[in-house]
Amino acid sequence: MKSLPLNRSRVEASIAVAKTVFQHLQISLPGFARWTAAEWNQAKADYDEIRDCMLGWDVTDFGGSNFENIGRTIFTLRNGNLHDARYFKSYAEKIILFPEGQRAPAHFHRTKREDIINRGGGVVCVQLTSTSIDDQPSVDPLIVVLDGRSKTIASGDIIRLNPGESLCVLPRTIHQFWGDEGTGLRIDGVGYTVGSEVSSVCDDLKDNFFFSDFTRFPRIIEDSPRIHYLCNEYPAATLGR
Repeated sequence: MKSLPLNRSRVEASIAVAKTVFQHLQISLPGFARWTAAEWNQAKADYDEIRDCMLGWDVTDFGGSNFENIGRTIFTLRNGNLHDARYFKSYAEKIILFPEGQRAPAHFHRTKREDIINRGGGVVCVQLTSTSIDDQPSVDPLIVVLDGRSKTIASGDIIRLNPGESLCVLPRTIHQFWGDEGTGLRIDGVGYTVGSEVSSVCDDLKDNFFFSDFTRFPRIIEDSPRIHYLCNEYPAATLGR
């Protein structure tokens, strides 16, 4: 398939699919998940935590122009902000859509510790690789925790999580995770699995480290009207409360 830049129509279509899949799996989202751009344009300062902690919809191809294979559609439910003392939460939570064939680039975080949880649909595959002191992939074995049970695995091993199962990913562990093909909830011929991420505060602007020329929030081509603002696009609050 020809690589294409991420455009607004694709973003909106991915959000629509995510809503459908979440509904099928009885995963409920807060009210602001349904807010339109017009509603956000009128939102006042009492919604600043959503803006400043980057809650809400997050659709990205990481700048790779290959969204079907390298991409993510996420809804961030809660988060803190390491750079703003007004937001003191020390934790974050995201819901992640896994279409068959799509994954995020392999990456690691220097500060974030996260649990990857399978919320339903199919099997979640997680590949874990250790890092050397110079932030490169290493062959050193890893100790991982699966639903409270610790075990040692080889660097590069893939762990399969069934619905309800979870895995703790420590800082400085290279990870890549995706929905296993042939196991997801099938809608219009495509299998979908849903995962979630419960973690320490997520700093998507400064704590994502990739091994190729990827960027967390790429420029989006405006080929159709915007329905939703993404978490890095919110307008400033209107005056008053």
